[in-house]
Amino acid sequence: GMEELSEEDQITVMRARKIQRFMAQPFHVAEHFTGRKGVYVPLEETIRGFKMIVEGELDDVPEPAFYMVGTIDEVLARARRS
Repeated sequence: GMEELSEEDQITVMRARKIQRFMAQPFHVAEHFTGRKGVYVPLEETIRGFKMIVEGELDDVPEPAFYMVGTIDEVLARARRS
């Protein structure tokens, strides 16, 4: 499990899981299936979010905050509310 990994590898896995959740953005084509309104996120915003995750700027943000949001600013707002 995770505890068997080095600290560096644990951080890598944590960031990868956040990226995976962040990629579950509310897409317009999935509205019918998810019940959530789709959002348009400019490529630059998505790249900014990825960069922040990979560089560790969001290591203190809980993983669930990344799920089904559009922008990284929405992630931060969700994290502040919880």
